[in-house]
Formats: sequence, C-alpha cells, structure tokens
Amino acid sequence: MIRPVNPYPVGLELEGRRVVVIGGGSVAQRRIPVLLESGAAVHLVSPEITPTLQGLVDAGRIRWQSREYRSGDLEGAWYAVAATKDSLVNARVAAEAEQLRTFCVRSDAVSSGTAVTPAVVRRGQMLVSVLTGDRARTAEARDVVARALSEAAAESPELDDTLRGTVALVGGGPGAEDLMTIRGRRLLAQADVVVADRLAPQRPLAELRADVEIVDAAKIPYGRAMAQEAINQVLVDRAREGKFVVRLKGGDSFLYGRGYEEAQACAEAGIPCSVVPGVSSALSVPALAGIPVTNRGMTHEATIVSGHLPPGHPGSLVDWQALARMRGTLVILMGVKNTPAIAEALVAGGRDANTPAAVVMDGSLEGQATHRCTLGTLTAMLAEKDVRPPAIVVVGEVAGLPQVLSGS
Repeated sequence: MIRPVNPYPVGLELEGRRVVVIGGGSVAQRRIPVLLESGAAVHLVSPEITPTLQGLVDAGRIRWQSREYRSGDLEGAWYAVAATKDSLVNARVAAEAEQLRTFCVRSDAVSSGTAVTPAVVRRGQMLVSVLTGDRARTAEARDVVARALSEAAAESPELDDTLRGTVALVGGGPGAEDLMTIRGRRLLAQADVVVADRLAPQRPLAELRADVEIVDAAKIPYGRAMAQEAINQVLVDRAREGKFVVRLKGGDSFLYGRGYEEAQACAEAGIPCSVVPGVSSALSVPALAGIPVTNRGMTHEATIVSGHLPPGHPGSLVDWQALARMRGTLVILMGVKNTPAIAEALVAGGRDANTPAAVVMDGSLEGQATHRCTLGTLTAMLAEKDVRPPAIVVVGEVAGLPQVLSGS
C-alpha cells in the first residue's frame, strides 16, 4: 500500500508492548535506543547485528533471534520496523504488517510503509516531531525548529565547510545525552560520518541527517570489537574523501580512549584533527552516585587505574603494591572481570580489607545502580549483584560517606 502524502501525526504509547525490528544494521542501531526509551519490548530478528546492538542483547535489554526474517515474526507486534538492506525482505515485512493491521516503518521506502519515522528535537521534557513526506526536507525543517529552540543555535549551527576533510575526536560523556558538551553536540550535528562506540550517547545519533554514515566501532569487553587500526583507517579514509568525520566515544577520548592514537594517525596522514574533551566517567559517575573521589580532611589523592589487565599480567603497567600503600581513592575503570584479583592484590599489599568500596553500574543512565561494600567483601558482592560492564569501582574512605543525594 502506498502511504498518503499527508500522514496523521500521533504519539504511540509503547510501554511494555511488543515492537519487532527486522534487520540489525545501522538503521536498527539508530531506532532501537529510542524505542527502548519509550519502554517498548523490542524483539530483533536478523542473522547479524552490530556490536552495539550485541551489547544491548547481552545486557538483556532486547531479545534477538539470530536468523533471517520469516512469516509470523510480527505476530502480536504493535509496531514494526523493516530495516534490512534487502528491499524485497522489507516489502514482505510491510505486507505481513498490513495483514495484521500493525503499523510498520520501511527504512528503504518511506512511502511504502504505514507509518513514518519523524525527525525529532528533544529539549528536556519537550519532544518535537517533524514530518514533511521527504527525508531531506524533514531534516531541514527539524534543524530550523532546533535552531529556534536552542539558545544561540548551539546544537544546530549552519554547516561549516571548513570542517570538510577534517576529524573531530568528541568525548560523549558517561552516557546520558544531556551530559555531552555543547561543542560536541554542535559538531555532531555537522558530521558527514560518525564513528561511534557503544558507550557513547545513542539518542543524538537518531537526530542526525538521514544521509550521515554511522560506523559502529563498539568495543564489547572480551567480545566483539573493531580493531583500532581499522578505526584509524576509517577516520583517515573518510576525511580524505572530503567528509567531516566525528569520532564519538564514551567518556573522554584522552582517558583510556585511545584518542591520542587516533590523533596521531590523522597527523601522520596529514588530516587536520581537533579534540572535544568529554565529561569523564571516572569522575562523573561516582559523583552521580553521591561519591566524591576527594573530600576535605579525608583524602589528598585520587588515582584512576585501568583494570583491563589483572595484577601479575605480563602486560600490566600498574604497580598494585604501590597503590595498596596509598591512603587515597582508587577509581578503577574497565575492571569488572579482574576486580576480584585486584581486590586480593590490594589486601595482600597492605590495604585494609575493611576499606569502604562501591561499584556503580550504568552510570548516568536510567538503570544506574550503586552497590556499597568493603574491599574484603567486594568479590562476593560482584557475584551476588551480578555486576556487568559498564561499571566503575571506587575504593577508599569516600565510598563510605553517608548518602546525601536522593535517588542514588
């Protein structure tokens, strides 16, 4: 069925309702985070999915059937998204949806579905949706609205041709979209290509122009990952094509983010590169949980440590015995798997087993959770609470301070 040119605008209440997404590529990666924010029970059908979507599957946030689409997959669905690269498959999905009277969006042929995904602008609790019947015009109209709503047009400036052929390394902050810097959002809005990590804010990706290429550079702990050399090459190649490339990472690019390696690769290739610092999860996530990494009269030092390698590993550059003798705060990143070994090494090195500790999961996101314990009970707590990445471990007296923030 050909959709009328004047669709009826409506907001869908999808809380707890089955939504089926067919296809696991970049389109699905854009749409699914927004569906999850609406409370939808997302069911994904695709033989392959992006690493970022894999992270959502591993976290139990979406259900995935690893196979091709087949008739019957839309049974019980309130809403469907046909997002494969095969137009024939998308047509079959739309046809099944039509039979079931389920509204369906087709990513490859907007007018052939029964619903249209609008371009959106979000400002706090206000959501503005824009529909024109044409993707390019819709994006243009959305940008006009965004400029009108944003002070000084901070998030949607006029396109800057001087950015073409350059790379910007943008730190996205701990995950919440409103903790991303204004400069980062402004540059993201101008990108031709976005190379994004799974821990980077996902909602802003849904607000990009339809023609923006999104490259999934997710690094799942001990799982799928795009090699750093390949990431570097993508940055260089796309910039050489005259495109403005934004490398969007969670946290800060220059704190365990390999930002310098990417900047170096650009420099060696003669590609101009700029850096937009991000709000680091090492400081912001404990703060969001009500834990100051320093506190007057309690600690004069805070040490940020990578825990991706366990104590004793031949590749580790951390002097765990020296850290055990320190009295200040330890903030351990990327260390969930190795935390038991780290806790054991710290106690063996002289740190009191009764030292307060805390683990903050999904910092800044809706599912943020904080679990407090001691250094000696840290290992047991990890197992009891089934702690998974992303999570940050804080060890020190500050972790035992009384909670003063509501909801933390």
